[in-house]
Amino acid sequence: MKITWLGHGSFRLEIANQVLLVDPWLTGNPVLPEDQHEAATQGADFILITHGHFDHTADLVALSKKLNAPAVGMYDFMGHFETNDGLNVIGFNIGGTVMLGDVAVSMVPALHSNSYVQAPQAPVGREVGFILKGEGHTLYVSGDTGIMADMEWIGDYYKPDIGILSAGGHFTMDMKATAYAARKYFDFKTVIPCHYKTFDILEQSAQDLIEGLPGVDVIEPQVMVAIEI
Repeated sequence: MKITWLGHGSFRLEIANQVLLVDPWLTGNPVLPEDQHEAATQGADFILITHGHFDHTADLVALSKKLNAPAVGMYDFMGHFETNDGLNVIGFNIGGTVMLGDVAVSMVPALHSNSYVQAPQAPVGREVGFILKGEGHTLYVSGDTGIMADMEWIGDYYKPDIGILSAGGHFTMDMKATAYAARKYFDFKTVIPCHYKTFDILEQSAQDLIEGLPGVDVIEPQVMVAIEI
């Protein structure tokens, strides 16, 4: 498995012979150079979307059409893109699981806000996270979220060993809150923070997360540098 941070909350996941983009934000992303956009997205099979905010959806329509990669996410929201933009979509809902090749993707709750400014009346549904199973690993992508009680059953039921967790503060959990949630609700072997460093208002270091999770491999990702697990 290869996990590549594209900055902010965006990732490229190479797992079980699939290339999955999660919330790929290219246009206006201050930490992903334009000359890296092609390498970041090439060969993608599917595009997973957690919610409608611009820093998660700005490039969805263009990328989906360019790559012929279906958009995958909340049923209501995906219906908007199918009807209005002609995208191939896979819409499902919280508690559901879809197979993307040999990767099982389950939708779980997140706790945030949700809107789509490009089409204010679009039925966005609600904000979510994902559980991905493949290559003998279970990966929890939290999406943008604060600490929530649902993390208890997510950790107990799916038992993820890898967590990609929003941890930048201000809009999501900060590093200390993320460490607390990871200790209390999960038994991660590996944790990768995200949604930080992008802007001055966000946390710039994962040191509090590292110190708060002794015995866990906390990996501070570098933009466009693959993490192999």
